[in-house]
Amino acid sequence: MILAAALGAFFFAAAGAVGTLLGLSFADRIDSLPDGPPQQRAPIAVLLVACAVIGAFIAAHGNSPAQIVVLAIVCLALAAIWIVDARRGIVPDAFTLGPLALILLFALYQHHWGNFIAAIIPLTPFAAAAALSKGRGMGWGDVKLVALGGAVLGVQWAVAACIAACLAAVGFSYAAGRRRGPIAFAPFLTAAIGAAIPIAALH
Repeated sequence: MILAAALGAFFFAAAGAVGTLLGLSFADRIDSLPDGPPQQRAPIAVLLVACAVIGAFIAAHGNSPAQIVVLAIVCLALAAIWIVDARRGIVPDAFTLGPLALILLFALYQHHWGNFIAAIIPLTPFAAAAALSKGRGMGWGDVKLVALGGAVLGVQWAVAACIAACLAAVGFSYAAGRRRGPIAFAPFLTAAIGAAIPIAALH
């Protein structure tokens, strides 16, 4: 178990490193939105440690090699999303729809239809918020990220992660004195989804 945890930590940390590099490269090629949130520095070291911890837990608890690879790709995408949204206020489709398609194809192959339902249920209220605010109060990139979280975590833990992310974002906004200004929401979502991955893997 110790060896499996160590290998999982290394594999996921490597995936996180690739994700940070992709996120930095993507952010360098695009401009921030004119009405977007202020730029932030992403805590790269923290992201890599978090990926390693998730990987150690997943590998030590007997998940299949296919599941380990899929979750490592998800962690790669979450790291990239955090960086791009923090620096540019944008959640790229490549880092949400790509992993989401992979998970749903994997679920289709295994006849796990619950993944499709789990992607739709938490997505619905976020999509409504994005539609009502015309993408300003809630961005469509965040909506796609929520769908990814649902497919990865299942309905119960995805809803819990979304609630935790919303509460953390509101608390941060008040603490920072930006009660009305935009904030980068994806870092809160990615943190909540990442934290819930080991918990959801046990159920």
